[in-house]
Amino acid sequence: MTETIEFQAEARQLLQLMIHSIYSDKDVFLRELISNASDALDKLRMESYRDKDLGVDTSDLHVELRTDAEARTLTITDNGIGMTRDDVVSLIGTIAKSGTAETLSKLREAQASGSEEVTAELIGQFGIGFYSSFMVADRVEMTTRRAGTEGGVHWESAGEGTYELSEVPDAPQGTSITVHLKSEDAEDNLHDYSDPAVVRRIVKRYSDFITWPILLNPRGASAATGEGTDGGTTVEGAEEDDAEAAESSNEPINSRKALWARPRSEVSDEEYAEFYRHVSHDWQEPLETMRFTGEGTFEYQALLFLPSHAPMDLYYRDAKRGVQLYVKRVFVMEDCEALVPEYLRFVKGVVDAQDLSLNVSREILQQDRQIQLIRKRLVKRVLQTITTLRGENAEKYDTFWAECGRALKEGLLTDQDNTQAILEASSFASTHDPEKLTTLADYVARMPEGQESIYYVTGESRSSVENSPHIEAFRAKGYEVLLLTDQVDEVWVGMVGAYGTGDDAKPFASIAQGDVDLADDAEKPEGFDDLLSWMTTTLADQVSEVRLSTRLTTSPACLVGEVGGLPPQLEQMMRSMGQEIPVQKRALELNPKHPLVENLRAAHEAHPEDAGVTETASLLHDMAVLAEGGELKEPSAFVGKLAQRLAATL
Repeated sequence: MTETIEFQAEARQLLQLMIHSIYSDKDVFLRELISNASDALDKLRMESYRDKDLGVDTSDLHVELRTDAEARTLTITDNGIGMTRDDVVSLIGTIAKSGTAETLSKLREAQASGSEEVTAELIGQFGIGFYSSFMVADRVEMTTRRAGTEGGVHWESAGEGTYELSEVPDAPQGTSITVHLKSEDAEDNLHDYSDPAVVRRIVKRYSDFITWPILLNPRGASAATGEGTDGGTTVEGAEEDDAEAAESSNEPINSRKALWARPRSEVSDEEYAEFYRHVSHDWQEPLETMRFTGEGTFEYQALLFLPSHAPMDLYYRDAKRGVQLYVKRVFVMEDCEALVPEYLRFVKGVVDAQDLSLNVSREILQQDRQIQLIRKRLVKRVLQTITTLRGENAEKYDTFWAECGRALKEGLLTDQDNTQAILEASSFASTHDPEKLTTLADYVARMPEGQESIYYVTGESRSSVENSPHIEAFRAKGYEVLLLTDQVDEVWVGMVGAYGTGDDAKPFASIAQGDVDLADDAEKPEGFDDLLSWMTTTLADQVSEVRLSTRLTTSPACLVGEVGGLPPQLEQMMRSMGQEIPVQKRALELNPKHPLVENLRAAHEAHPEDAGVTETASLLHDMAVLAEGGELKEPSAFVGKLAQRLAATL
């Protein structure tokens, strides 16, 4: 006897809204049905352990996919736990019971406001995965029988006003869903799901690591139904041509090789390398493989990789980033940005979680506590791996740092919780060694007694900063200076403030900022007050003050910024980006032991009104600008004045 049950009017509208508004990719209907079948197989195995009298055979649990191009059907069959009539009504028919006007109103409000989080919370009540099949189907049939019971039930609906229920006395154990497919429509991204090649592609993308074997058009009798097969297969003993043989196989079409779920001892380096190429679209082997498991209130497994060379799009603004996200081995998201911060965008791999707060289509990951905790742990483990790599395999670490170090340092701008961990994982060029990089820990260990700060200088290249006038006295006094040449260095070093915590913290100090006193009292010259006062007035439009320097040994002059001020390179970069930056005057420091400065003092004392003295003072400032790699406002004027002064000496 067939029983027809009518949906409520609100439920009908709700079903249509969900079918047409929730999923952006119609292919996911097959992922949902396979996922449901996998869950049914899991439940049967667990139930057989718990109930020894259940009397079921669990030796050949699997999922079958059968295509029939002529009838335009796709059938998904499992020999799992199955359902009783009451299960069908309460699970598959939940939408009818929950379709109230109030719920529909809330869902519409959420859709109108664009609140994906609220929408996901409402839709999640209905188990809509099964109903996603109506995106591609004119009609859906389901036959099911629960393990350990006699007689099954047949469910059928066109997804509109009603669904029909009838008894099936000889139904096999498990569930079989037949999707009567709509016509192919390329404009609507509606593919031909009766084509085995299309089915293979979807399974490979979404369900490749499902634990249970997925068979496509298996030859011979169906293990789930016990009947001869149809829909793309042949009866036993019949001859098949090559095309039919390619579409029919008793071998699983899913690899079932979830490397992250297998013991490390059972996975070869070649398998890891091949999997890395698969998830990263790289052609080389990974530099380092990271495996770890999260246990406790929530569980997850992660298999991540460090690349051996920087991805081509590492510094592209719109480049995709993130790791692949699976939930119970079911593919959910290709590039899950929520799990990996932007500065670790070079990390590739997979995270497989047991339970996450997902919306019904599994396409939008909710920003909940579990996601934040997983992200926190992933970041911590990646940074630990990089730091450990430096100590255990310097060659690998040097390769990583040369390729991705600049991106990692971006985290110093955005991830305050891991600032010290990023500093520990980082390396820097310094005056200690012309070739090898140094860690901050090693720098601090080499600091002489009395040095309280970590000295650094920024610039465009190592050669330019090594020849900077600012570094002369520091080198002469034996103070090590970090040579920071990446654009990101200009920003983070001012934001971070110090390396270490508590009483052991060592502040960063720019050798190009502030009034540094590196001279002994006996070395401080006298008799320059009039020159300094005159030059401060004469160059008032260009400098904040003119003073004597203790940081210069061979150069005549240099420009020094205020502590905490913008470095000239950063100022120039911000202006090139169209930002309005107020003009920042810096101090001009003179080397009192340089012949040019000594002669300028003498000339000013003898002829304070001489235009040539004023011209020399201006040239001295322009030389300081050029020495630090800056740009003159009027290069032609500088060349003219220099030519005149050179001519006067001949």
